[in-house]
Amino acid sequence: MALVFAIRVVVNAVALWVATLVVSGITLGGSGGGGKIGTLLVVALIFGLVNAVIKPVVKTLGCAFYLLTLGLIGLVVNALLFLLVGWLSEKLGLEFHVDGFWAGFWGAIVVAVIGFVLHLIIPDRFDERGGVG
Repeated sequence: MALVFAIRVVVNAVALWVATLVVSGITLGGSGGGGKIGTLLVVALIFGLVNAVIKPVVKTLGCAFYLLTLGLIGLVVNALLFLLVGWLSEKLGLEFHVDGFWAGFWGAIVVAVIGFVLHLIIPDRFDERGGVG
């Protein structure tokens, strides 16, 4: 269980790192590779907590909007949650910044796509969703 959690944090950290490279409004500060890796890992933890705690509540309360927009409101929700991760990171003194809604929008898409691809690459034996293999 702890290994699965650690792997998911690392996958999120890699996806966030790619987002900092691809999306111009997302910046990762810090000095040296070790500092940046540490920052990414902590931001990945925050990202995971936000998605585990806040996202289900928003989806439940906004169920009608998801149905009405055929799920497209999910893109807006993901962008706002990504902005929240950036804000929380800054409040905790981490050098991870999301500059506005559109950076959050594209960052959330990049993180979702990269996370999906990385989860496909990870062997099922490390991922609970694929069963024991």
